[in-house]
Amino acid sequence: MTTDIFERCQSYTEARAAQAVGLYAYFTVFEGSDTTVARTSAGDVLMCGSNNYLGLTSDPRVRAAAQMAVEEFGSSRTGSRLLNGNTSLHEELERELADFLGMPSALLFPTGYQANLGVIASLLSRDDVVIIDREAHASVYDGCGLSPGRVRRFAHNDMEDLERRLANCPSDAGRLVVVDGVYSMAGDLCPLPETVRLCQKYGARLLVDDAHGLGVLAEGRGTSAHFGVTEQVDLITVTFSKSLASIGGAVLGPKHVIEYLRHHARSLIFSAAAPPASLAAAQAALRILRAEPWLCRQALENASFVHRELGALGYEPLPSETPIVCVPLDGVVPTLFTWHSLLERGVYVNAVIPPAASSRLRASFTAAHTPEQLKTAVAAFAAVRDLTPPDWSLEDWSPEDYVAEGAR
Repeated sequence: MTTDIFERCQSYTEARAAQAVGLYAYFTVFEGSDTTVARTSAGDVLMCGSNNYLGLTSDPRVRAAAQMAVEEFGSSRTGSRLLNGNTSLHEELERELADFLGMPSALLFPTGYQANLGVIASLLSRDDVVIIDREAHASVYDGCGLSPGRVRRFAHNDMEDLERRLANCPSDAGRLVVVDGVYSMAGDLCPLPETVRLCQKYGARLLVDDAHGLGVLAEGRGTSAHFGVTEQVDLITVTFSKSLASIGGAVLGPKHVIEYLRHHARSLIFSAAAPPASLAAAQAALRILRAEPWLCRQALENASFVHRELGALGYEPLPSETPIVCVPLDGVVPTLFTWHSLLERGVYVNAVIPPAASSRLRASFTAAHTPEQLKTAVAAFAAVRDLTPPDWSLEDWSPEDYVAEGAR
């Protein structure tokens, strides 16, 4: 009997069940720009779930740059950079990024996700081994999936496990280690100095995905600069969708490697170029970052304040040196319930549930949050601390049960 591939879609009921009882935490519709206060259909909320770390998405200089780019270049290049989508904006931003991060050369991709896909899939042959941190971003996993190389994973930030994996590689295999500079689901840092040492010991190349480090650490220069190891890191990938208030991505590294990727990375040469407005916005944000590094420090100070206050309330936020503050919770329903309870009090955070990570609330704080707003967020967490979530799980009930519950 033929299997209908749509059957698994019909059996997926968790989202509909959560929607029925008002605990669905995803695809919220926001109106207006991404500032510290967001407009939703339920009213204004304090936005504590954004990656707008420097608060630049609503900066008039960034907006003006995007508008001017549309006037000069139009809304889209309608083609790949390889054939008909390249512009002076692409090449200017590549030069400025390389200079800012202290890397020889840079190559822009339409998104940060595509940067990881293109780099990992292009560099490895079937005889090579790629070794990744278990908590690396999904784009790293997907890049490995597209690569013909053999994939090995090591326990999160466990340098002994990484060394075992490296030592067990075939002697003639090319080796690439891939880590996140900042792990976005907890806010913790990769121990880059030790990672660099092991890569050098075993002849491995090192790729650091610094999506959440750019614009945050070392006055914006990222995790490698934070640890003083930029010259020992082979490749860095970044995204513009966090601190640079736009969308797009890039890989930075040696000129000959960048030139190779320019002509072999399928996610670049078979995808439309990033639109001019996005590039101009990212460029303007980068220039503001270089001129106003205090924005990075302010974001870190704001998050540190909330982290301390939540600890004083009895929460156990995960260790973090970044704008990310994560609070582990016991299960999916308690996480969604607490997320909803905070939303009812006008504070929006991110509800993270498996398979993205273990259940937790992920909050993030920007340079634009005021002291009063930070206190409001802490007060909301205090108000929901002792609330009792329902003692059922999404897996235990049928959709009809959830509909009945939601009608009560």
